[in-house]
Amino acid sequence: MSDVSPPKGTGPLARLEARLAWGLLAPTISAVALVVILPLLAIFWISVKPVSLSDLRAPEVVIREDIRGDDEAAGDAASIRYRLRNSSQDQPIRGVTITDTIPAGLVVSEVDPRCTLNGRDLFCDMGDWDGGFRENLMIPVTVEQAYLDNALRPQDSAAKTTGRASSMLTNGTFTLDNFKRVFDGDEFWSVLWVTLFYTVFGTIGALLFGLFAALLLNKSFKGQGILRGLYLFPYVSPVIAVAFAWILLFDPFSGSANALLIQMGVTQEAINFFGQRPLALIMVTLFEIWRYFPLSFLFILARMQSIDTDMYEAADMDGASPFQQFWYLSMPQLLGILSVLFLLRFIWTFNKFDDIFLLTGGNAGTRTLTVNVYEQAFAVSNIGAGAAVAVVIFGCLLAFSFFFFRFISQEEGL
Repeated sequence: MSDVSPPKGTGPLARLEARLAWGLLAPTISAVALVVILPLLAIFWISVKPVSLSDLRAPEVVIREDIRGDDEAAGDAASIRYRLRNSSQDQPIRGVTITDTIPAGLVVSEVDPRCTLNGRDLFCDMGDWDGGFRENLMIPVTVEQAYLDNALRPQDSAAKTTGRASSMLTNGTFTLDNFKRVFDGDEFWSVLWVTLFYTVFGTIGALLFGLFAALLLNKSFKGQGILRGLYLFPYVSPVIAVAFAWILLFDPFSGSANALLIQMGVTQEAINFFGQRPLALIMVTLFEIWRYFPLSFLFILARMQSIDTDMYEAADMDGASPFQQFWYLSMPQLLGILSVLFLLRFIWTFNKFDDIFLLTGGNAGTRTLTVNVYEQAFAVSNIGAGAAVAVVIFGCLLAFSFFFFRFISQEEGL
């Protein structure tokens, strides 16, 4: 009798467990898809649409109704005024109609040729409206005593409107002009260079300072816990608070840093740290290093404390210097966590917006791709161009991730 068992994980029980696991994970996977994938697809869609910030809503008929003239005594002549407007300056609205009920006691003396009156029901066929359309529709009326006796006024009963309009977000118009605008001229490449400088040096600096801090606190000494807490202060503090603290500290007129440098004779006049090139870019990079090195410090210190101390004791007996112990014993153990931290910090720093925007607003040569997204989408109101820049950012990070997992992670055994 053959003693052959089915391969591990292919039996009925294993398949049942797999279906159960996928069933339990389905809500989480769906939530992640809704939160991550749908916004990403929306950005790709908007990047190829000639859409501005005002085009996010479909064109609609805007109507305001009031009464003009004398309406305080019976026999007065007045007019019901309809202020009409197309909410879009570019997109037309087709087949606009207006339906309203004339209040009791107002007798219409003349009807616009585009309108018909059936009893007190008013219907107007306004035709097609081009973008930016505006008009005042006047309906002359005579006031009767019934109008004065009741409390109903024309503006109290909202007029109903209909019309057909296509949204720029959902119609079939596509364009590559957004990407042409992004890559046109030397501006994009200068912004990309600033982004790479800020990202690379900010990431490497945060890792090096985190490694140095972890080496300092890897030994037990009095006050170690307090010092660890102080190291975490830049990372846990509100970014608005620490950003404005840096701005006040390095202010060219009242900042303590400038006052100290002048008193020490380092400089004869105040330095505008956040207002001149290339110093502003260096300063925002230093802020990035100072603010985010605690994250690297925590992970590196945790990895250091998990390394077996027997290796260091054997190295001491063999006469290895502290540098040799660090380079040949600690570093091989830390390469894995350093690689992961480099990947995460590179992606996060490349996407960083709030730090630079709070410190310089993207001025003085500190305009990164994320700041460019904000300026294109909101400052210039060209949301299509902003989405195109966001797609470029996604492409850059995708290329970096592919290079990292294809080459660097294999070398580190990740």
